[in-house]
This record gives sequence, C-alpha cells and structure tokens, in this order.
Amino acid sequence: MTMTLPESLTNPLLNKSTAFTQVERHNLGLVGRLPSAVETLDQQLQRCYSQLHACTSNLERYLYLDQLHRRSDVLYYRLLVDHLAELMPIVYDPTIAEAIKNWSADYRGTRAVYLSVDRIEDIDESFDNLGLGPDDVDLIVASDAEAILGIGDWGVNGTDISIGKLAIYTAAAGVDPARVIAVNLDCGTDNTSLLEDPVYLGNRHARVRGKQYDRFIAAYLRSAAQHYPHALLHFEDFGPSNARRIINEYRDTYRVFNDDMQGTGAVVIAAVMAGLRVTGQTFADQRLLVYGAGTAGTGMADQIHAAMMRDGLTDSEARERIWLIDRNGLVTDDMPDLPDYQAAYARPRSQVAAADWRRDAAGHIGLLETVRHVAPTILIGTSTDHGAFTQDVIEAMAAQVQRPIILPLSNPTERIEAMPQDVIRWSDGRALVATGIPVDPFDYNGVTYTIGQGNNALLYPGLGLGVIVSGARTVTDMMLLAAAQALASHADATTIGAALLPPVSDLRASSALVAAAVARQAEVDNVATVHSDDWDQTVRQAMWWPAY
Repeated sequence: MTMTLPESLTNPLLNKSTAFTQVERHNLGLVGRLPSAVETLDQQLQRCYSQLHACTSNLERYLYLDQLHRRSDVLYYRLLVDHLAELMPIVYDPTIAEAIKNWSADYRGTRAVYLSVDRIEDIDESFDNLGLGPDDVDLIVASDAEAILGIGDWGVNGTDISIGKLAIYTAAAGVDPARVIAVNLDCGTDNTSLLEDPVYLGNRHARVRGKQYDRFIAAYLRSAAQHYPHALLHFEDFGPSNARRIINEYRDTYRVFNDDMQGTGAVVIAAVMAGLRVTGQTFADQRLLVYGAGTAGTGMADQIHAAMMRDGLTDSEARERIWLIDRNGLVTDDMPDLPDYQAAYARPRSQVAAADWRRDAAGHIGLLETVRHVAPTILIGTSTDHGAFTQDVIEAMAAQVQRPIILPLSNPTERIEAMPQDVIRWSDGRALVATGIPVDPFDYNGVTYTIGQGNNALLYPGLGLGVIVSGARTVTDMMLLAAAQALASHADATTIGAALLPPVSDLRASSALVAAAVARQAEVDNVATVHSDDWDQTVRQAMWWPAY
C-alpha cells in the first residue's frame, strides 16, 4: 500500500503549503500532513527569499526557483513579482542558458507538451491528453530550440525556453499561469554533443528541414488553433531560415507572434521613438545601419522600414536608407547564398564598387568603412561581436551626426558590441544609448547617465495581454507599433542622461500600458472580438495577481 499526498499539496496551482488554515486542513484532508504553524504568504516569501540567497550561484538559484515553481504557483510568481528586476536574469536570459546545456542530465519533469517531427500524427492526441477545453487556454509558447540565446541548437533541452518565457508573461503582465501551455517542437538537432550524449532525451537525428518540417509546423498550428481557438501562439528561438518565413506565411491565418523578430523590433522602435523626441526628427530623416543581420537584426530593419514609410517615404526610398552588415561585411546583392530575409536590403554591387569603398583582405566592406560612407543616424548591434563598436566607429558616427542613436543590444556582457560608458565618452556625451544588458547609472562630465535596457520583456508580456483581453484574431503591424509607442511614452529621454526606455523594475506598470494600447489598436484594426469603453480598467482587472 502506497501513501499518497492530497492534490491540494501536489498541484502547484492549488498548493498553499504552510498557509493552509486549520479549517482548510480539516476540509482538505491535510491534518497531520503539515507542521503546526499557519503562515501568511509574506512569511513564506521571507523564507523563500532567504533560501534563494543561500544558493551559491545563479544556476543554483535557477534550480531552486524551478523547484519552487513545481510546488506553488502563487509563491513562485509572488517572489518573481516582488523581485522582478533581480530575478529575471535568473529565470530567463542569461542563466537559463546554463540550465539548458544540462537539461537532459538534470531532467526533473516539466509541465510542457512535447511534440515530435517524427510523430506528427500524435499532435492532436498530445493536446487532447491535457484535458483542457477550447476556452481554457490564452497563450501557448512554442520553440523548436534551433537558435537559443546565442548558444544555438539545443533540441529538446530548449524546453525551458518556453517555460521561462511564460514565467515572464505571468510575472510582468499577469497572464494567468493556469491558462498557458509550453511546447517543445522536437525536430532533432544538429548539435553533435547532444547526439553523442547517452542521456539526451530528444530525437537522436539531425535536425529535420524542408517539407517534413513545414508539415510539422502546419500540423502544430492547425491543431493548436482548433483545440484552443482563442490562444495567442508565440514562436520563440526559431532559426533564421524559418522564423521570418513562418510568420509571413501564417500571420494572416492564425493569432501568431514571433518575439525574436516582432518583439525585438518593436522594443527597438520604442527606443528610437524616444531618441527622436530628443532630436526632433522623424523616421523619414533616419539612416539605419544594422550590425548583425540575423533574424532579430532584420526584424528591426523591417519595422524601422515600415516606420519610415508611415512617415512619408516610399518603399524604395526607405530601403535606400537601410544598410545591413553580417559576418561577410556589408550585405550586397552579389553575395552567394544570400538569405531571403537579407535580400530586401542588399546594396547593389555597383553602389559600392568605387575605389573609395575600402575592403579588407577577404574583400569585405567592414563596419567602420560603412559608417564613414553612410553617416548613419542609428547604429544597432545584434551581432554578439564583443567590442565591435570601437572608439573609431563611435567617433566617426559622432563626427557626422549631432545626436546619434546607438543601440549595442547583444548580451550577455561578454558579447556586447560596446559598453555604454565608452559610447558616451567617445561621443562626448552626445550619443543616445540603450543596451541589451542591465547597466548601472554612471557619471560623465558631471551628468548622471541612466541607460535603458532594450529587454523584450518590456514589450511582449503587455502585447500578449492586449491580444488576450481584446480577443484579437491576428497581431497586426499597427498593434506592434501601438505597443512601441506606449512603451516609448513610459520614458522621458528629453533630460540629458535620461534613459530611452523605462526600467525593468516597473514592468507591471509598463505592461498594463502596452496591453491597453494594443487592445485599443486591435479595435481600430477591426481584429478585436471583445470591446471595451475603458481598456485601462479592463486590462487591470484581467491581470492575475499571485495571492491566496
């Protein structure tokens, strides 16, 4: 005979642990199953926070929080909400990368759904087995884990990416954790270390591509939309060859969103909007140079291109103002195997053929040479090429532009293109800077500079909540723009040294602002299925709060 625990102690959605009252303990069959003390949530949180800080590394803290998440949703999320700026880098980027590398060896079970490219016929059954109805799910985050956080292809080990993303949705925007699903799309892996690892838990073959992969994605979308017709389908960490293509193919059919492309682009738009308030210019006045032309970088280019057109430029005029640089230098139309997502911005070979365009020994046109010729007003780094924005590069920009907008967005710190302290110093305090890493305020020439972090968490939780509360059928470009405008409005960069973006510590407030703006725009775009006379109030009422 096996002794079992009541569901009220094993279900993290129900478990209050030592906070169950004596009456609840009698009613739920918990008498004798808990210590005598009846604690408040605050008392439990004090203990958890102390236990967390007894851990000796961020990876230990990640594992502690993961264990807490398995025990109690309320405790886990209240701890996150109360210490969001401190704990976000632990429950997600960058600490999650360490956990992913050891995920199979450390496997402890998860709440995720695992779908296999080898068993497409099992997708419907997999969702059926959750026992959830069509009105029970608001959000699904799915990843095929091909391009994770700068560490690349990690197959089924990337499951925690979807789980971590959902944690931020809940902590930052109050998306109900009982109404979300994490999905791993196991397509195999090209990571030989995983294929050779005897404890690896995913499909043991090379990553499947082509028609079989496309059938898998199509089947996933069809099944998810049929089972949960009101859910936002979020794509995360897909490889560059698939991310853009999938969104473009399905964005008018399903309620889909890719944070690496659309979310990152919208956060950058917000930072640029804040900068343009300082310069007094419009998007039509800008010249954009993106250093690191992968999915994220070209997604930013796409959104700034769209903003240029909204400000009066034609399609071709806007493209003429955008330059991309990848590992082979300035992207030109004669490059072999040019990815489709770069092709729209490739410069004609004839345009850079003149002798005054200097090339390196491999025949590539580099960053400094491009800056000198183009005089960009905006420089974005998504390359993970540490130190690429050298003093020469920044001085060349500042010599041609009075208030250059410089966004070294790669993370973690060892991958950033330039530290903001250097950018400010090299530009004599004139650059408008946001980064992809948290940076402490610093002084230069008697001015304290606060650097905003271009963290996608500033935008995607609020965007998702706005889609959920409005019942939007699709995610439109104008909804993304509305999210960016709302985020930009939450920071005032007109004072010298002020941040271009609001602080991560104020995420619940900025998420509510973004969500209301997205919902209003969904109505304007005629994609909303729910309507409200006061979206601010509707959003606040919809935000789940971790409490017993």
